[in-house]
Amino acid sequence: MKESSFLDELTQKLCNALPDNFQKLEKDLKKNFQVILQSALNKLDIVAREEFDAQTKVLARTRKKIEDLEKQLKELEKLILIKKKKTK
Repeated sequence: MKESSFLDELTQKLCNALPDNFQKLEKDLKKNFQVILQSALNKLDIVAREEFDAQTKVLARTRKKIEDLEKQLKELEKLILIKKKKTK
């Protein structure tokens, strides 16, 4: 769910929860609720789902590269040990 639609939905729920006499001020309240909610969300240490998913993919690729490099390192270590044994 996009942040703006999430805020719209949350704002509408807040407005619907107001008593009838306050609902006449709905337009102004919606605007104010959205500003307050946006400000509160901006203060939280969160990221959008899209950014999280992108970083998860980067992390997966990085892990794969590290695993491949570890395998290469083990092979090189084996070769070094074999050469050391031959030179003794």
